Amino acid sequence: MRKLMVLLTSLMMIFLLTACGGTNTANNQSSDEKSASEKNEKITLRIAWWGSQPRHDYTLKIIQMYEEKHPNVKIEAEYASWDDYWKKLAPQAAANELPDIIQMDLSYFAQYAQNGQLADLSKYLGKEIQTKDIPEDVINSGKIGDKLYGISTGVNVLGFQYDPELLKKIGVESIAENWTWDDYKNIAKKAKDAGLFIDGGMKADVFFNYYLRTQGKSLFSKDGTSLGYEDDKLFEEFFNMTTGLVKQKAVPTPDFMAQVKGIEDDPVVTKKAIGIWQWSNQFVGLQQVANRPLEIHGMPGPNSEKGLYLKPSMFWSVASNSEHKAEAAKFIDFMINDIEANKLNLGDRGVPGSAAVREALKPLLPPAQKQVFEYVEWAEKHSSPFDGPDPVGAGEVIELLDNLNEQMAYGNLSVKEAAKQFRQQAESILAKNKK
Repeated sequence: MRKLMVLLTSLMMIFLLTACGGTNTANNQSSDEKSASEKNEKITLRIAWWGSQPRHDYTLKIIQMYEEKHPNVKIEAEYASWDDYWKKLAPQAAANELPDIIQMDLSYFAQYAQNGQLADLSKYLGKEIQTKDIPEDVINSGKIGDKLYGISTGVNVLGFQYDPELLKKIGVESIAENWTWDDYKNIAKKAKDAGLFIDGGMKADVFFNYYLRTQGKSLFSKDGTSLGYEDDKLFEEFFNMTTGLVKQKAVPTPDFMAQVKGIEDDPVVTKKAIGIWQWSNQFVGLQQVANRPLEIHGMPGPNSEKGLYLKPSMFWSVASNSEHKAEAAKFIDFMINDIEANKLNLGDRGVPGSAAVREALKPLLPPAQKQVFEYVEWAEKHSSPFDGPDPVGAGEVIELLDNLNEQMAYGNLSVKEAAKQFRQQAESILAKNKK
């Protein structure tokens, strides 16, 4: 009997210890707060981004730097050009196999977030992701509702990036600070007469939205359920100007631009165009490839201060399907806060939000990046508030506008008819957001 009691007691103790140990294990497995580095677990993270070759090169160096500091972490890179990037990301999202860390653009941000494909990063702030040197409004730019789906990589601003020597070659000494669309068209005519293009054209959605903002409107309504303007004359005014420049051969035809496979082939790099319209964070890469002095100028007006805004250049997001969210958050922290990493980046993904990083970089900046920092500082005083992330369906609307813009440029569709088709189809897409 005594032996039986001892045996039963022993079995009970084993059961209790096993149950207790099992509870702890379950708790550890259900939380990703304990990072892989704390457990010394060998893990692999996947990271995806789009960009030009200079961005690919320095990001790979940053990854190598991180892996040297965290030998238990292996990071696999997946990168592509803009168009190829989103074509690849969509099926990965559908299969619930997104990379752990995703470079996310505003055009698709709300779509991926509201589809449940991006993780809420709020719980990592102040822990894996340090934010004490980053303004609250920069952090909040990655919020939709009360959830934080992305960390801004920095801010950038639209502008005209041009070759001052080519400008002088066509008889224009400088661009007036408060230049207008009429001034732009006059310079375009002089460029054409000199056998040059004024630029390579404007990305339809980005610059049409700027134009709308100068008129007190926007491309999307605040609730994301419709277009943000009611008068199609605004569409006609803007695209009559852009398509008119194609007809006048002041800007390249779509056939010409179809041969441009990267920034290396862009007309401004090959000295066939005066300049290029793009975001400030793209200036350094352009300068490196062009390998000659270039300048940045503000957008044409009137009302350029209403049209211009500081945009989160892009976000770092973590996929909801990631099995290592905390570790992915740590790498994001490294990208936005580590001084040595940012010495390689030098603001290519936007002027850093961290004041500490900006101050550390200023003495080290090459001339091109100093121009970017100075331009962003100028724009802070000559711009209006950001409208917020694009709504769900924005990517589809933008693709529609790009297609219509190409048809207008080829002369296969009138501007008036394009305005009508854009409203009908875009409103149908955005109406799906109505609750």
